[in-house]
Amino acid sequence: MLTHLTPTSLPRPHSFSEFGMTAESNPSINLNEFTYRRGSEIYGEKEPAQYVYQVLSGTVRSYKLLSDGRRQIGAFHVPRDIFGLENGGFHRFTTEAVVDTAVRLIKRESLEAIAENDGALIKNLLFMTATNLQHAEDHMLLLGRKTSMERVAAFLIEMDRRLTAAGILALPMTRRDIADYLGLTLETISRSLSYLRELGVLRFIDNNQRHVVIMDRRQLVEFDRQT
Repeated sequence: MLTHLTPTSLPRPHSFSEFGMTAESNPSINLNEFTYRRGSEIYGEKEPAQYVYQVLSGTVRSYKLLSDGRRQIGAFHVPRDIFGLENGGFHRFTTEAVVDTAVRLIKRESLEAIAENDGALIKNLLFMTATNLQHAEDHMLLLGRKTSMERVAAFLIEMDRRLTAAGILALPMTRRDIADYLGLTLETISRSLSYLRELGVLRFIDNNQRHVVIMDRRQLVEFDRQT
């Protein structure tokens, strides 16, 4: 659903490699770029999967609303991530911009047309599908088998790998987002982060506690390995 958005540029020819995928021919393609305001929906669950997206800036969350009204976040997509790939014709999750976010998108039918005669792209798509499956399996294990502290540690390790720059982990998501991703309460997230700060594992460098410096990665990894 292309609503609540602002075009950041007119369609123009792009090298296929700009989309973050590999193709033998590296064809010239038209990519549209849009910005979404914080909290705006990018596409909804069960809507036709007509486009594939790449995050240029900002962060996107993928989630489902459960029958009891709770929200379960399945993934966060950060700059350079590609999302919206589906194995069927409809989206399985709803996606929203966590903060003001710019995305680049390509029509799914265009991607499929290139893949018909491009072995490198087929391998790339298979790799991305396998990576998404591995993330889903890891997330299922995290929700089903790990304690609250192990979940928080695993989350910080994941975000440290994906978002840390110049030694600072800048978290774009709120603690409510983190709670809904880890299947925990807001209070548990706050207690766990405070405990890690008291131990000297991490420290916050701003009042809203979104910018984190991990002081002891070894100890943080040990928390994640306690299963």
